[in-house]
Amino acid sequence: MKESHITERNIERLVDTFYAKIRADKDLGPIFFRAMGDDPEMWKPHMQTMYDFWSSIMLNSGRYSGNPLQKHRELPPFDRALFGRWLDLFKKTAWQIYKEEVANHFIKKSERIAESLKLGLY
Repeated sequence: MKESHITERNIERLVDTFYAKIRADKDLGPIFFRAMGDDPEMWKPHMQTMYDFWSSIMLNSGRYSGNPLQKHRELPPFDRALFGRWLDLFKKTAWQIYKEEVANHFIKKSERIAESLKLGLY
């Protein structure tokens, strides 16, 4: 059943589902594995950060206080076209988890975030 409201629990489900797709993706997976390794334990801090990030963005929880642009600047260079792939997977995941209105709210936020990161990195 698709979610009609945003909660901490379904944000975690969104993040977990999305990053499972990232890990399986032939283009994005290697970038993330280089950054975090292939041991699931190494991913736990990143996943918690992403739970906090999306909670702050969507629920105004204030749980995230980092600097996403700086974190992405610390990565080895990658093709900016991969932002499109990232967005595609995120959109599919949002539509999988949430009803259309809620999914579209997540998608609009993700598009703004991607655009901001692209502007800051390139």
